[in-house]
Order: sequence, then structure tokens, then C-alpha cells
Amino acid sequence: MKKLTRNTDDRWIAGICSGLADYTGMDATVVRLVLVVLTVLGAGSLIIAYLVAWVLIPKRSDTIWVQPNDVPPTPPGPGQPSA
Repeated sequence: MKKLTRNTDDRWIAGICSGLADYTGMDATVVRLVLVVLTVLGAGSLIIAYLVAWVLIPKRSDTIWVQPNDVPPTPPGPGQPSA
């Protein structure tokens, strides 16, 4: 099941348009252009909707958490002579 999330990899401001493009299967540039045109025609009313979406839509969590490797490398095995 698809989930609407903010895309933090391909973003200009908050990743709303990019996340919406991923969710709908459209190109992010098309979504951004439609948002700009509708904002201009609607006298800026979509700016408030964008800010609300910024707060409500969660970030995408595609990152892989890596723990630092604090363990030193193991010494040579018992059969190998030391130099």
C-alpha cells in the first residue's frame, strides 16, 4: 500500500511536491508547475495548504541506520607468525 510522504532526496523546500509526485506517479516538475499556477490563480491560497501539508505529511524514512564500527580489527590467527 502506498503512503504519502515527503521526499527529502528530491526537494526544493519541504519535499511536498516531490512526495506527491511519487505517490501519484507523475513527474515532480509537473506537480510543482501546477502548484505555482494554481497558487497564482488562487491569490496565494495554496501557500497555506502547502504549509499545512508540511506539518502533517511525515518525512520518508529510507535511510539505513549504520552503527559505527568501534571494534578494532582482529589480530592474526594462532598459526601465523608475528613479525
